[in-house]
Formats: sequence, structure tokens, C-alpha cells
Amino acid sequence: MRRVRYHEYGGPEVLQVEEAEVPIPGEGQLLVKTEAIGANFVDTKYRQGPEAGAIFQRPLPGKPTGDVVGTVEAVGAGVEGFAVGERVAALVAEDAYADYVLATAQWVVKVAEGIDNGSATMLPMGAPVALRALRTGDFTPGESVLVHSAAGGIGHLAVQIAKLLGAGAVVATAGSDAKLEFAREHGADVTVNYTEENWTDQVRAAVPGGVDIVLDAVGGDILQRSFEVLAPYGRAVTYGAAGGDLISVPVTSLFALKSLAGFNLTAWRTARPERARAEMDELAGYFAAGRLTTAVHATVPLAEAAEAHRLLDDRAALGRVLLVP
Repeated sequence: MRRVRYHEYGGPEVLQVEEAEVPIPGEGQLLVKTEAIGANFVDTKYRQGPEAGAIFQRPLPGKPTGDVVGTVEAVGAGVEGFAVGERVAALVAEDAYADYVLATAQWVVKVAEGIDNGSATMLPMGAPVALRALRTGDFTPGESVLVHSAAGGIGHLAVQIAKLLGAGAVVATAGSDAKLEFAREHGADVTVNYTEENWTDQVRAAVPGGVDIVLDAVGGDILQRSFEVLAPYGRAVTYGAAGGDLISVPVTSLFALKSLAGFNLTAWRTARPERARAEMDELAGYFAAGRLTTAVHATVPLAEAAEAHRLLDDRAALGRVLLVP
């Protein structure tokens, strides 16, 4: 089979297609034949190596992660509830860019008929992060929500989920007119370009008194300035650092009756596995009913994985970038 790895850090060109044996599922694992792979922005950071910052360090050889949709090819020992031939989706932590992948059965999702590949790739990771980040902020229907990076794979789902669960005003930020239009198409009530110096003024003008919840995966100055637009008792939730930096939030912001929480999917699944599993099933129901949709920006052959990373590096993608065998 083919798989994609990198043996040195650098640009997209370091991604190499190589031949490998089809892996054998161990205890608690499934072997999945790939139909589509959702490429994640974080892997462009891992690929860059030391220059991306300390929080993105992974050893060589690089084995990209990804959200894989495919069919069960073999079932490992101790796995129940899955059969060969079933269509499933899974977050694969190593060697996701491959014709066959190994997935931990506990977090594999069965994909209902009618769910397209783009949406199916969001079931294992993207949609659960968007939903739980919102709930980590103690969301209550009617509250206002600001979503940064609202044109990204997770961001455009966070906008939809906030609306679906009854948010008041949903403010979306992004870095270009095309991305802002995309966010409006997916339900945002207000859009703001966060590359403009006065973006916080624009948010405050749109939501007088401040927003109740901020969802942020950028970090750095964007996260720090988000506290300027939070209402009293407002909550910021950070779940990533696409900007490569997590600048400390001034303690004085917390004295203003504002709070900050962090979210990590792996930690959540470890701490509350039953609730995490239930939320995956909840989201699968939303997708099956057509209440959530995933936009696919581009579909790229597996052999051209470097092109997928170029699209992610350029920050121009609207929604999801898929790799296909």
C-alpha cells in the first residue's frame, strides 16, 4: 500500500509517498480501507519542525494525522460492534495519509447512509471539538458567541452548531472578504476581519455590552484582545494555537469577571469518555438529518499530498481539504 511520510522538516515538498505493508489491527483496533482523509492544519505545523514553535514538535519520521473515512477491512481482538464492510470514520493519530489505516475502535464512528465524505471526516474530531468547545464555555441558548477562524474546517462548524443550539448573535471573524462571505453563508449574523486593527471595536459595535463566549484556535494577540470584547462573566475557550503562540492573558482580565478555559479532545475523552462518545453520536444525528453540513474546498489525490499542504499553508481554504486514494 501507499503511505505519506516526511523524513526531514520543511515545506510541503518534504512529504513523500512510499510503499509499506498493510498494517495488521491489534487488540481494540480496526483496519480501515481509506475513502477520504481530512487533512488538518496542525500537520502543517508538525511538518515545519522547530521553526513552528515548541508546542508543535514531533519526532521524525513524520506520520501525519487525519480524519479518515473508509470501510472496515479487518477487526482486531476484543472489538465488538463493527463488521467488515461497514463505512466508518476515525481520527488517526499516525500514518493517516495511507491506503489503509489503523483506528482505535473506541472512537470510531459509523457513518450513516447519505453522509458525504466531507461531512463524515468531521465526525471523529472537527465536529466534536466545535461542540465541546462551545459547551466548555457553559453555553446557554440565547447567548452571543464569537467564533474566530470561522471559515476553517472546525470554525464553520462552530458557527453552525452555535446557531443550531440556539445562540443569539453569532459573530464570525476571518482574514479575507471571501472567508467572511463564506461564514455568512454558514449562518454567521455578523462578520469581522480580524486582520484590521479596529476589529474589537467592530465587535463591540455589533454586540453592545460584549459577547458571552469566544471560541479561539488562533492564540497569540487574537486571544489576548478577545478579552476586550467579552461581556462581564464572559468566557473565552481556546482549543488551538494556529498562530504558533499562546501569549499569556493578563490576570487583570480575570478580575473583570471574565474567564479563560482550554479544551483538548484527547483530555476530554480521557476525563469523560461516556459523554464524549454520546456527543459523537449526537453530532452524527445532526449530519444525518442535514442540520450540519461540511464545505469541501478541494479534493486532492493522495499522491499529491504536498498540494493539500500548500492549500492549508496558504490559509485560503474555505472549509475542508480532502485527500483521496
